[in-house]
Amino acid sequence: MGALMALAPIVFGLLAASALFSAAETAMTGASRARMHQLDREGDRAARRVTRLISDRETMIGAVLLGNNIFNILATELASSVFAKAIPGAWGVAAATAVMTVLILVFAEILPKTLAILRSDDVARVLSGPTEIVVRVFGPIIFAVQWVVRKTLTLFGVHLGMSMDVLAAHEEIRGAVEYHHSEGLVETHDRWMLGGVLDLAEMDVSQVMVHRNAIASIDADQTPREILAEALASGHSRAPLYSDEQENIVGVLHNKDMLAAIAEANGDIDAIDMAAIVREPWFIPETTSLKDQLSAFLKRRSHFALVVDEYGALQGLVTLEDILEEIVGEIEDEHDVAMPGVRAAEDGSVVVDGSVAIRDLNRALNWDLPDEEAVTVAGLLIYEARRIPDAGQTFTFHRQRFLVLERKINRVTKLQIWPATARDES
Repeated sequence: MGALMALAPIVFGLLAASALFSAAETAMTGASRARMHQLDREGDRAARRVTRLISDRETMIGAVLLGNNIFNILATELASSVFAKAIPGAWGVAAATAVMTVLILVFAEILPKTLAILRSDDVARVLSGPTEIVVRVFGPIIFAVQWVVRKTLTLFGVHLGMSMDVLAAHEEIRGAVEYHHSEGLVETHDRWMLGGVLDLAEMDVSQVMVHRNAIASIDADQTPREILAEALASGHSRAPLYSDEQENIVGVLHNKDMLAAIAEANGDIDAIDMAAIVREPWFIPETTSLKDQLSAFLKRRSHFALVVDEYGALQGLVTLEDILEEIVGEIEDEHDVAMPGVRAAEDGSVVVDGSVAIRDLNRALNWDLPDEEAVTVAGLLIYEARRIPDAGQTFTFHRQRFLVLERKINRVTKLQIWPATARDES
């Protein structure tokens, strides 16, 4: 009993050290990188240490786990030696195992980790100093352990580089947004905006462009008065001009340039030299990412570009507003119609034009239709049906039921959509 009392402070001291390691592991892995980075910029030294530690998370976790195991094993061995003397035989080992399991589980694992989960950022900053010392001491050992682990995994076909980062920054941010949205801390509109910013690098202009069939282009061979009438009727501030055929774009007319020319001609529209005010068209490849095109728009100080494929054939047009709408949602002015092509029916269904973009429909109705394989609702229906459906046919997928209302030649032009029941899905 005297030996037990003598070693008790040492055992509890080892358990306390183990608890600090457990708290450090949980706090470091749960600390907010964004908040630590901001505090670091404000001069917080503890936050700077946390940022350094989580930049090499694998080494940090390895060092903390190594220290944690050393203290746990040492505490267990000391308690076992005392119990073996007090209770001879297997019962002493069993008693030591039971007592140390409870002590380690409660005081060295659950309690400190629960506290670290509740106050991850604060605990990480407090323990950043001791953790950094541990990482420096055990760093070479952990590096050797990592090398052994990677070589072992190679035998099973898993190849990992020594500097591999297991976390993708974009996915981490996206996951945080989705989590906070599910918890009610981020509104749906803000969720779409933040997700739209992250999607810019993954989307190309072909996914947001106005298709060539929907471009309100103007025949450049008409009189200035006829061109002005069509430009005003289009409702757009810019209009592409074509010659001979609609895909042969020869210039872009800006309404401001037209108004300036009318003023300079003292109101004589027929006297305007259209060739002098028409701007040269800007052609871009359809594979250009939205992020790159947004930068190009800002750098070139232009808001309008024509999209062509690899053969130079016109595919559509994209504007700065199209890209911004991927972030903030539909931008409407006094000439726009709220969510064009989507109409709510009395029975709770939605009548949708086939040309409506899937992303716009998802945002308007808070749906989750996939847009990886198709841009428009009609494109999604054709992809899922593996054919061009006829009017009157019904399909059920992605928890929605689709009824084809109209088909013109090879295009699905109008659909009716409503939530699918369990019987529909079966």
